[in-house]
Amino acid sequence: MSYQAVKIVKGRGGWGSGLTLQPTAEKNVVLSVTGGGIHPVAAKIAELSGAEAVDGFVNNIPDAQVLCAVINCGGTARIGVYPKKRIPTVDIYPGEPGGPLAQFITDDIFVSAVTPAEVTLAEAGAVPLGDTTAEAVAAVAAGGAPRAAAVEAKGFMGFVIKFGNAIGYFINTLLSSGRQALKLTLNTIIPFMAYVSLLIGIVTYTGLSNWIAQAVTPLAGNPFGLVLLGIIVGLPFLSPILGPGAAIAQVIGVLMGTQIAAGALPVQYALPTLFAIDGQVGCDFVPVGLSLGEAEPETVAVGVPAVLFSRQITSPVSVVIAYLASFLLI
Repeated sequence: MSYQAVKIVKGRGGWGSGLTLQPTAEKNVVLSVTGGGIHPVAAKIAELSGAEAVDGFVNNIPDAQVLCAVINCGGTARIGVYPKKRIPTVDIYPGEPGGPLAQFITDDIFVSAVTPAEVTLAEAGAVPLGDTTAEAVAAVAAGGAPRAAAVEAKGFMGFVIKFGNAIGYFINTLLSSGRQALKLTLNTIIPFMAYVSLLIGIVTYTGLSNWIAQAVTPLAGNPFGLVLLGIIVGLPFLSPILGPGAAIAQVIGVLMGTQIAAGALPVQYALPTLFAIDGQVGCDFVPVGLSLGEAEPETVAVGVPAVLFSRQITSPVSVVIAYLASFLLI
């Protein structure tokens, strides 16, 4: 049987851009370093590629013969041992660069949270990781190694190994979650807080939103003025500025509430006024919200103007709907 290239991608909650592995006559061992025999992921890689799966805990294999290493580490020492040797590493846990060898873990040689479902034959023309010279291609044509099946320890030792792996998976999942939360806080949430603080400082210092609020206050006295107010607060170049200070919402909200309480305006104005002054709410958060959702840069570039322009349409429409619905509340 000839060797075949396999593609390995990250699983749910995993890390890495994926690996394409091509065995050769010199590099044809899938090293399973998970404890308890040959892991199903290692067996699947060996089966599809024609390589040989070997239990790394009981066999000493030279690094030059290792096609890839299958490990179960969530971010301590073992996760970086094989990447440091530039050996492609497949982690069955949802790990990411961590530990003392984190600098050696790069996405071109490491992938995590892998199950047998993430191991498939590579498409024709895929570039394998490693040697792609003419000598390697000739070695591929020379034949392959026998397929391997998953091997698990039996009896009491098998129970101990399975229990240990389950506990390790649970703990490493929590560890990975904590690491991702800290990374998200440092890279996204804290910059967002700084951005909002700067924006609020500019709005407060310049008095821009207060000036706009005073200018549009006369519009709050009639339905058509409320629709126009909804259009103004929904303007794409104004709504991100009006959001943090909420000056329009504060000024007109107090004004309309006082007038309605005094009987100068009918209570039906309360609901449309609410929609008229809140059309800008959240517009300053749009880019951060997309980033928190792990959107691609291209998605953020398209999504931000899309949301802002959609508010320009929905804001006045919501005022009209609220005005009509307010008569049903009386």
